Amino acid sequence: MTLSSLVLALMLLVPSLVMGGMELCSGSPGIPGTHGAPGLPGRDGRDGVKGDPGPPGPMGPPGGIPGLPGRDGLTGAPGRVGERGEKGEKGETGPPGLPAYLDEELQSVLQDFRQRILQSMGVLNLQSTMLQVGEKVFSTNGQSVNFQAISETCAKAGGTVATPRNAEENSAIMSLVKKYNSYAYLGLAEGKTPGKFYYLNGSPVNYTNWYSSEPAGKGQEPCVEMYKDGTWNDKSCLQYRLTVCEF
Repeated sequence: MTLSSLVLALMLLVPSLVMGGMELCSGSPGIPGTHGAPGLPGRDGRDGVKGDPGPPGPMGPPGGIPGLPGRDGLTGAPGRVGERGEKGEKGETGPPGLPAYLDEELQSVLQDFRQRILQSMGVLNLQSTMLQVGEKVFSTNGQSVNFQAISETCAKAGGTVATPRNAEENSAIMSLVKKYNSYAYLGLAEGKTPGKFYYLNGSPVNYTNWYSSEPAGKGQEPCVEMYKDGTWNDKSCLQYRLTVCEF
């Protein structure tokens, strides 16, 4: 404590002093002195004991930002197959479907399959040249026989005697005729009226390619043959001609 501070304290504690028979009056306080220089820092104390954890804070509002995902652990070994459960009860029977013969779409698909199978089987049975025009397949075994034998051979293979119904089909049959260098019978037959020809199913012919001045058999030549140039001629059904079938 400085001297000025000590004097000030004495004046506050003792209002007046008697010294040598004289009475001294207290004076007014003096001007405070300046602060002393700060002392050196004290030594750190030892760490105290760790306190108990505080209570958990309140839950945040819903929809908050999720934290980052943790690292994936190693894949565990597959577990054992569990025991087979009991068979469940049979479900209710659904509504009955249409019989197959009434399902038009199914019948159309089946008919297409039948047609393709017949075509394949017929061509394999003939085992020779084949040509496809649109949905038709023309095939020959390279043999020349009469019209009756040709008709039977084609029917046995699942087809019928080749019958061109347009210029494209006519050209396909002509190519077989030229390749084997032999005329071919067509699937046509003369009706009761001389010179009037029909398809083998009895329907009228809607495409012809007669040679000039043909047909001229006047009822004596009920079959039709194809020349190498693709034109037609009415002919006896007993001649030997190239077997050409269609499927």
